[in-house]
Amino acid sequence: MALRLVQVNFKARDDVSLGRFWADALDWGVSSEGPGVTNVEPRGFTWADPAAVCVDVVSVQDPETVKYRVHLDLATTSVAHHDELVARLGDLGATPVDGEGPAGRTAMADPDGNLFCVLGPGLAELNSGPIAAVVVECRDPQFLAAFWSQAIDWTLHEATADRVVLRSAADLGPRLEFVRTPHVAGASTRVHLDVMPYVGDDQEGEVERLRALGAEDLDVGQGEVSWRCLVDPEGNEFCVLTAG
Repeated sequence: MALRLVQVNFKARDDVSLGRFWADALDWGVSSEGPGVTNVEPRGFTWADPAAVCVDVVSVQDPETVKYRVHLDLATTSVAHHDELVARLGDLGATPVDGEGPAGRTAMADPDGNLFCVLGPGLAELNSGPIAAVVVECRDPQFLAAFWSQAIDWTLHEATADRVVLRSAADLGPRLEFVRTPHVAGASTRVHLDVMPYVGDDQEGEVERLRALGAEDLDVGQGEVSWRCLVDPEGNEFCVLTAG
């Protein structure tokens, strides 16, 4: 039994507007499964292909405006591509963020204030697509990566004392990075990961397995919905979708 990392979920004041920003930023298409939800994914994408982790934008009445634990790193292939992408993102409504991120990364915020980084050339893996990495700030990268390496079917790609990287077994798509951060922000309720069982696997069985690994149930007032809300051992919210 294992789960697939299928998307990063953003809560937004206006899902259509923020979804359009990310679609234009990534050169992807948009669709919708219903009012208040905008799905951003590669054109012609087959759900759920390991070559991409998609973006799901959901409207909420009052999303928080603080720094969150999860952000995206975008890939570039050359200095010229990096500079062009940063300029284009600015035209789309992103703003620069001074003093954020290590060397080789340009930190920016999307129109809703969500931090992301544009990587310099050579910092993304081959076949990553436009999203180079999904980055999770944490207190203990080894501890948290151990949970996620058992939760999803991704394998260890790189490990140091301060950074652990997982990637799909197919060696495609973005990295999932756990980065040691001295002052981790509070509960990351605005940006979170969504995972999905394989067809034929049981959602409730997967939830039970995650509980045994150290996850806990989370009630965010979701009511009767098809997905299950949990937190990982460091308190990061994530959702288990139905198999598909």
